[in-house]
Order: sequence, then structure tokens, then C-alpha cells
Amino acid sequence: QMDISPGYCWPFQASRSQVDIRLPAQVQPTAITVQHPLRKSSALGDISSAPRDFTVSGVEEEGEQTLLGTFTFDIKKEPTQTFPLQNKLPRAFWFLRVVIESNWGNSGYTCIYRLQVHG
Repeated sequence: QMDISPGYCWPFQASRSQVDIRLPAQVQPTAITVQHPLRKSSALGDISSAPRDFTVSGVEEEGEQTLLGTFTFDIKKEPTQTFPLQNKLPRAFWFLRVVIESNWGNSGYTCIYRLQVHG
């Protein structure tokens, strides 16, 4: 979705969750961008639902995973953060798995406002 206003997020239950993303074509990923509003943009000034630690893996159609990187979204930096993949492989994937390992303190849910795959 294009609207990144507070409250218009992609919610995950709990502070640890995962999602598999089917890409529109096979992509050789080089980076991933995550977006979450800054504290001053939030209606309540609380952005504890922002993702903190997360991993990205390429997933084969058979289910085999290849870890592409482990990252930390820093709420003290810009709301849009791009993470170059650490394990650059000359391989393309139809699926990516994003595992949210933790958020910034909200035990009920984690929100991602925009996720972009570069490749």
C-alpha cells in the first residue's frame, strides 16, 4: 500500500512473526527496504510496534531456505531504511521469507508500513 500514515500498517501478531512473500518474477535480491513512521509522526508518539531485529531468506519452491541477512531497524534513524543483503548469491528466488525476531517493545503486535525488495 502507498499510504504510510500512522495506523495503515501491515500488522503481525506478537513481537515475533514471519511472512513469505511471492515475488512477481524470479528476483536476484540485492537489498531490502523497510519503512516505519518516526515517533513524531505517530499519533500517540509510540512506535514500539516497529520491527527491530529481522532476517531475510530466499526460499526455493521446495521450501529450502537460504539466509540472505540478519538486520536491525533503528528507530533513531530515518523512517525508510535500506539494508544491503549480506549473503549475495548469484541466484534468483520466487519467494522471500521475512522473520521478525523482535520489535521495539510492543508485545501484542509488530507493524511494517512498507517493504521493498531490490534486485
